Parts: sequence; structure tokens; C-alpha cells
Amino acid sequence: MNPVVTKRKALPRKRLRRIPRWRQRQVRGLRILEAPQFAKLNWLVHGFSTRTGGASELESDLDGRKRTEKVLNLGFSEWDTRERVLENRRNFFAALNASAMRQIAMRQIHSDIVRVANSADAESPVQTAKADALITNEPGLLLTVQVADCVPILLADKKRHAVAAIHSGWRGTLQRIAEKTLGRMQMEFGTRPEDVLAALGPGIGQCCFEVGPEVATEYAAKFPDAPEWFQGPFDSLARGDNDPNWLPWLTMRPPGHQPPSPRVHLDLIAANRSILSAAGVPVGNIVFSGLCTACRTDLFFSFRRERVTGRMMAAVGIR
Repeated sequence: MNPVVTKRKALPRKRLRRIPRWRQRQVRGLRILEAPQFAKLNWLVHGFSTRTGGASELESDLDGRKRTEKVLNLGFSEWDTRERVLENRRNFFAALNASAMRQIAMRQIHSDIVRVANSADAESPVQTAKADALITNEPGLLLTVQVADCVPILLADKKRHAVAAIHSGWRGTLQRIAEKTLGRMQMEFGTRPEDVLAALGPGIGQCCFEVGPEVATEYAAKFPDAPEWFQGPFDSLARGDNDPNWLPWLTMRPPGHQPPSPRVHLDLIAANRSILSAAGVPVGNIVFSGLCTACRTDLFFSFRRERVTGRMMAAVGIR
């Protein structure tokens, strides 16, 4: 499966050409994605789920025709039953050969909160602790993160044998959650950035992730490299040239008839790669799938495109 590469000025072509292919395994009717560098570590278990297979029944009409499909929904949703989700999770963990591991989840709130996971957190399959990143160096624990457009990021310290699972949407990326997770691993486990491998799983691509001037303004205030992560009139939006408070006066349109503010497209993968690289992770240690969840709704769930949809899961743990 060849990755679909998003073009960026900051990344030379020679680097993009050396991106290894991600492995796709079919197990018990499920399709699991594996990052190439992670798959080489015999002490580590990991995987990124897709929507195919599973016991859940999702009604969709993306092609203009309503249909019901069997999907691997791993998140508790109003349209799905708890029993089917739990069955899907059991099948997913079995496909990872991780059924015997204790699964750790979190209540994701688009924050920069990083939690250290241990055996006490594995008492229930459903966790309510608020966080958007989990780290551990304890064998037998499987850290999980749920997504449906946001970028799932897995980290592995190949020297200290520590791992992390991160949920990074535009808010988490803005708060540098990947960098803060790495910093917490340094504090807790003595992790060195140069020993870390990072896998950025399927998320919404720049091609489909349209955001408004408020997002552009916030990124411009926090990241000098932000212009490289956007397509569209980023500079003018960041300066406030299209402020809706004065735009009607410029156009002389009556109230309620002013044109909508221009939009830009954000590349979350490029942003997180840059953040991790700036934190000391070698560029060659950072891999990404190159797959857009909104473009590939045949393979992934996408909240932006579908609205009513399921959740995928990324998981990592120490055997």
C-alpha cells in the first residue's frame, strides 16, 4: 500500500521518497495497519484499526444511496450498542495478539494533558480519566486512543522500552501535545528524543481539513513555521485582514449580506512532524501513513465528512 504524500515546501523530496510502506494485515476479517519501524521491535505490540469488518451496523448515504454496512466501530456511540462495541474491541485486540494485555483508555477532551498509565488504571475497560495522551514503561498494558479525523500518534523509546499513545487534533497540535508527551517521557523514564520512534496514523489530510481565520490566527501566534502547514490566504487571515467586524464596511454590503471569511487548509501531519522534529526526534524516525480519513471513507471513519460515524483506535504496548 503506497502512502499518499502531502506536499510541503519544508520537506525535501529525497526525504519523502524514503518513506517506508506501511503494512496492512488482514486478521479475522479485520484490516490492521502497522508502522514499518514499529513492526521491527519484537518487544512492542501496536496497530491502527480501520472501519472494515466488525459487528456494528452503520447506515450511510455518502454516495447518495442509503446503505447499511458492517463496520468495526470501537467507540461508544448513540447509534451503536455497547455489546457490539465491546465485541469489536475484543476482536481488534485479538487481531493485535493483545487479548491478554490490560487495555488502558482515556476520556479525550482535546487538551494537552498527559497521564502515566499503570496497572491500577486497567481495572475497567472504560476509563473516565480526562487526558489526551498516555505513557507507560510497564509491560502488559495496551495504551489506546480513539480517532475519526484527528491524528493518532504512537511513540516508542527503543532504548528504555517506553511507549505513548497520543490524540492530536488541531487543538492538541496547537498545544504541542506531542512535544509535551515526549517531555513527560523524559521526566518519568529518562527517554532521549533521539531514541524515539514516532508513527503518525491515518488522519484528515490537508486536502480536506478546512479551517477558519480564528485557527490561522492562533497558529500564527504560536508557531514561526505555521505558514508552511497551511494552504490558502494564511498570511492575510493571520493578520486579520478579513476581520468580519470591518469587512462589511469595506464591501459596502448591507448587514447580513457580507461574504463569508476566506478559509485555509491545515496539514496536521506536517505540523506534528515539525513539532516532534523540533523536540529532538530525528526526521528519519518519524513515519506517517499518508492516508486521509476524509478521502478514504471506504477504509476509515471521518467525522468531518460523515458526521454520524464510528471511531477507530490506535494501540501500543509492551509485551
